[in-house]
Amino acid sequence: MRHDRYGNWHAGGRGAAQGAGADIGVYGLGTMGSALALNLADNGFTVAVSNREADWIAPFLDEAGPLAERLIGAEQLEEFVAAIARPRSILFMIPSGAPVDAMIEAIKPLLDEGDTLIDGGNADFHDTRRRSAELEGTGLHFVGMGVSGGEAGARNGPSMMVGGSAHSWTQFKPMAEKIAAQFEGTPCVAHLGPDGAGHFVKTVHNGIEYADMQMIAEVYGLLRDAGGQGAVEIGNLFADWRKGPLNSYLIEVSAAALLSVDTQTGTPMVDVIRDQAGQKGTGRWTLIEALKMGQSANTIEAAVGARGWSSEKAVREMAEPLLPEGVQDAPLPEVADLEMALLAGRIIGHAQGFRILSAASEEFDWSLDMARISEIWRAGCIIRSALLDEFADAFRGELPGGHLILAPAMRKRLEESIPALRRVVAAGALLGVALPALSAALAWYDSMRRARGTANMIQAQRDFFGAHGFERISEEGKFHGTWTPLP
Repeated sequence: MRHDRYGNWHAGGRGAAQGAGADIGVYGLGTMGSALALNLADNGFTVAVSNREADWIAPFLDEAGPLAERLIGAEQLEEFVAAIARPRSILFMIPSGAPVDAMIEAIKPLLDEGDTLIDGGNADFHDTRRRSAELEGTGLHFVGMGVSGGEAGARNGPSMMVGGSAHSWTQFKPMAEKIAAQFEGTPCVAHLGPDGAGHFVKTVHNGIEYADMQMIAEVYGLLRDAGGQGAVEIGNLFADWRKGPLNSYLIEVSAAALLSVDTQTGTPMVDVIRDQAGQKGTGRWTLIEALKMGQSANTIEAAVGARGWSSEKAVREMAEPLLPEGVQDAPLPEVADLEMALLAGRIIGHAQGFRILSAASEEFDWSLDMARISEIWRAGCIIRSALLDEFADAFRGELPGGHLILAPAMRKRLEESIPALRRVVAAGALLGVALPALSAALAWYDSMRRARGTANMIQAQRDFFGAHGFERISEEGKFHGTWTPLP
């Protein structure tokens, strides 16, 4: 501890006078951590801040301007913990995995009963469940909190998905609701359940985000490659779609990206970007967990797969002159059809995501509230859209079989949009433009709407070559067929 030039006491550095101690501590001053710390300070909370690289702290305080009055910089972990009022809430904004485990071990001896550790990174929910179990009985609490909205959201109001004990939520709730995005006066944050519930919901949020982004990219590709349209023309179309049912942050971002100009070349920015997409793994995690629980998430699978295919740039360049096109004449879909096809695909992608959440809620005894999840996604997060209000209403109304697509309002939306999805997918196939996520959405819809599928053929095959058995339509039990090999 030392005095600053104004005579105030500070923990290992500069910042606010300590007084009774900080309301919360934020450890990790990267993009998201620094933005959340400033958001907390902006909303009247005193925040202790620290970072593994201590030389980040002073520049952060300098750049905070007047908000530095509510920030306490601490270079040493002991000083950081001491600067926070008890019971402490400490938010980690550090890389997930081993760094979080190491941080917990380092900070545990410095904590007191009732203190709460909050992991705000993109963590594997299995790690969050393990950490919660390991701290059970120690008097310490662990929260896994998904944060969506990127740097701008973290600074001005993110959507936050909280999992953890009731004690930790009571302690953190006043701050969380103050810094969260607001939708018509309602904070976009909620306590969703114990242990890994918050991080799992964030994982599925990201899976839906993958599907949404891929479908938008597919419509862009169809207009570019089959329609010969340029970035500006497509960008203006996407901008117009913000006035209708497709109104969403991702449509807004896509329109803005297409209308942005590269200062070096004077050409559209998207036209100078290499067509290889990165991924941090959360979409893949969604898919893995869905498969573990026997759920279909083929729109998300298609999006994850498309990012994987994009990495094979050299192979695609080699293949283009070698593989025959086999394309057919077909008209480019009308703009109205493209809009409705994207609407149908987005509804189906979200429906698959919510079905995964429902399965996980049952598997891990979380009692997830799908309507509330829809509501906290309405502002602040990357997948925020006009549709989420409709989803929330659907979950609170008649919901046959617990399936979003069977809600009356969603059936009406799909009745209006599925014919367009069929025409767009057919046009993509005939024109040789890949539409993996939109095609997957249609395949899933057609599978779900048909009472009698084709799995009887699969079961026949399995019993023929492996004697796996099957169920008969009109009898209980397991049976084997009397199969006759071909001569």
